[in-house]
Amino acid sequence: MDPLLLVVIVAAATCAFCWVASLVTKDTSWVDRIWSIVPVVYVWVFAVAAIVQGADVVRLIVMALLATAWGARLTFNFARKGGYTGMEDYRWAILRARMKPWQFQVFNLAFIVLYQNALLVLITLPAYYAYLHPAGFTGWDAAFAALFVAFLVGEFIADQQQWEFHRAKKAAGGALEPGFLTTGLFAYSRHPNFFFEQAQWWAFYAIGATAAVASGLGLWGAAINWTIAGAALLTVLFIGSTIFTESISSAKYPAYAAYKRSTSMLIPLPPRRRADEAHARA
Repeated sequence: MDPLLLVVIVAAATCAFCWVASLVTKDTSWVDRIWSIVPVVYVWVFAVAAIVQGADVVRLIVMALLATAWGARLTFNFARKGGYTGMEDYRWAILRARMKPWQFQVFNLAFIVLYQNALLVLITLPAYYAYLHPAGFTGWDAAFAALFVAFLVGEFIADQQQWEFHRAKKAAGGALEPGFLTTGLFAYSRHPNFFFEQAQWWAFYAIGATAAVASGLGLWGAAINWTIAGAALLTVLFIGSTIFTESISSAKYPAYAAYKRSTSMLIPLPPRRRADEAHARA
């Protein structure tokens, strides 16, 4: 069986489960709970298929190990925030309140269940591309794998800083000025964890593209291939999610507008000096 067909079957079963579970429990966060798990399964399906075929599997094993490390870190962070205890994403409750019941159910099926599960398949397809183009592991593979690990560490640090801030905020009775994190990595990006999450899957895509180059495909035909859809759509999803999240933060925290003016949204950059501070120093 083509491993992609097996992945599609597992994804279809996952979609059915998430949708039915959301209707039974009236909780739409089931996709969130499997987000860090099913991509790991999909990448290992491609790796095991290559092993069975007796192909050169070093690249695919590395990709599977990288995906496993990504999944383990994300699962740990989601679990410690109570994600597996029945807690629904607060953004879904806000959207539910803004929509009619039937509108939210259409959104639930079309976007939360189908689109997001399809995306979880798409981001793993560079591993399928590597399966289709078996070739020896190269220095470029090692470089992109190291880059993936660097982004993984960056996301771990950002999540840890956010975790410690929210613990301190809770200990302070829920009020800790300015109400949101602005130090550490968050002094350079308003959402460094979002940036590193996307960056990992771009590095993953690059490893798949490297397989095609190493197997003899032309550079341009391999560097930009159809599996780019996963990383690109993940970026689109995160940008849309970030804009929605920030609309909530802006309404909740008066100081957030100034933070937005001084700090990059995603890509970590040196903070911009606020206009009012520049005027005061003039």
